Amino acid sequence: MRIDELILYRGLEQEPVLRDAARLMKAGRQDQLKEKEADKARIRLYRIMHGLVELAEESGFYGSLWHCYLTNLLVNHENSYSRSREIRGAVSSSINVAALHDFEIFRGLFDYDFRPLAQRLGVLEFESVLSFSAGSEKSRIYNRRIRDRICTLAGQLAETSTAQEMMDAVTRFYGEYGVGRFGLHKAFRVHEKDGEVMILPIRNILHVHLDDLIGYEAAKQKLVENTEAFVSGRPANNCLLYGDAGTGKSSSIKAIANQYYDRGLRIIEIYRHQFRNLNEVISQVKGRNYRFIIYMDDLSFEEFETEYKYLKAVIEGGLEKKPENVLIYATSNRRHLVRESFKDRENSFDKHGGDTVQEKLSLAARFGLSIYFGKPEFDEYQEIVAALAERSGIEMEREALRSEATRWQMRHGGLSGRTAQQFIDQLLGQQQT
Repeated sequence: MRIDELILYRGLEQEPVLRDAARLMKAGRQDQLKEKEADKARIRLYRIMHGLVELAEESGFYGSLWHCYLTNLLVNHENSYSRSREIRGAVSSSINVAALHDFEIFRGLFDYDFRPLAQRLGVLEFESVLSFSAGSEKSRIYNRRIRDRICTLAGQLAETSTAQEMMDAVTRFYGEYGVGRFGLHKAFRVHEKDGEVMILPIRNILHVHLDDLIGYEAAKQKLVENTEAFVSGRPANNCLLYGDAGTGKSSSIKAIANQYYDRGLRIIEIYRHQFRNLNEVISQVKGRNYRFIIYMDDLSFEEFETEYKYLKAVIEGGLEKKPENVLIYATSNRRHLVRESFKDRENSFDKHGGDTVQEKLSLAARFGLSIYFGKPEFDEYQEIVAALAERSGIEMEREALRSEATRWQMRHGGLSGRTAQQFIDQLLGQQQT
């Protein structure tokens, strides 16, 4: 098979399963295999089976694992064609000629029938990977929706009769979901190894939605309006969510990631010690056809910490303009982010004490939108508890529920949405016991 002739999807010829398959296809064209060659072919076939089953275990794939494997290669390979088609879909371009050449090769890979060779080699177990039933619906790599879409696409590609039909189907996928890590995942974290800054997918993001968060309607509406403007390509602000602990600031941003994923929104979580890598992170995502929110949770700095200066330069003030497809969302219990002390205002140790104060306040000022999440009043807390109890199917007298919820908050962190959720989790655990 001509995998060495790939133009745009170059590098796939180094994939172990695909390389073994290509060699096996070439050997299988011979009418008879010598005993030594047959032994090698049999080993390769078992190696292919191992690779396909391992992929199915990690990804939750089902059906023809060979077709799922090939489809997985196509939807993850970032090249000049796939990147140009992500989110935008099909366009007229000379690059289509090279793409069609590569899909002619994939068409041959999809059409190859392993059954005659497997029977000749006595590897009857190979039939199981061509009609595979997953033992679990869970996937360690994809969320269920993406996993099912890849399996569905694999079936569609197997049914196509020409390379052009196959190319059109894959291009539609690129237009709907994107390609590679940014196309197939919602959230990412930053990892540095041997001086290289990598943006890695977070495999299991909490599937919380804005409707799941009781209360804070005005605050959530401001966040939605700003994010809506951002994903629509309109001007939007960097956003600071501040206020009391346990009031849903972080959950709101996770909900935003879920709500706007289909429209190309992606979240990159970055920690304080990684701020020096911010410029490198931004350089990796600018120009992509997605909208990226760089998310900083529980952002605050002590007097002696200076990492905030990296952040100030990135938000506003550096020579290089921040890309239009990047915003910064942060949560904090502090409104002004950098701890101040009375000595900053007394000017007793600093000749220009006012400048010191302004330096510390300037970081928060660079977030164009600040949204306050305050702890609920007692009655609001009880309403949150009642709504969560109803949603969770807890049957309990209202007065008893209020009484227990009151005792719980007095012993476990006070009035907050987080305390309410923890109380409901406690009740659910008791019921299940």
